[in-house]
Amino acid sequence: MERVAEAESQAYFNSRPRGSRIGAWASNQSRPIGSRAALEAQYEDVCARFGGEKEEDNEGQVQPVPKPEHWGGFRLVPERVEFWKGRQSRLHDRLAYALLQEEGKAGGRKWALERLQP
Repeated sequence: MERVAEAESQAYFNSRPRGSRIGAWASNQSRPIGSRAALEAQYEDVCARFGGEKEEDNEGQVQPVPKPEHWGGFRLVPERVEFWKGRQSRLHDRLAYALLQEEGKAGGRKWALERLQP
């Protein structure tokens, strides 16, 4: 796993719908909250702060919603992935893909497939 660069986080944040950008400010993600009404009140407070849900105000001006400092992302960089498909019998299908260094290529990597016993 690696942290996404700030420029990439900013570009993705800007591409999101305005309501989602406001929601990033309104929600303390994964923290407990007393009720749905409390969450909606937080959202309404942030809407008022940034000029509402519409991209433009009454004069046609765009009201930006900046990316919060805490907002960003992580990229999963898998080295191995396994897929399992159940069957009625015990003979399920299991396929594993592993990312291997390709010989003779600097930085070259490829996925190798291996069938596994159930």
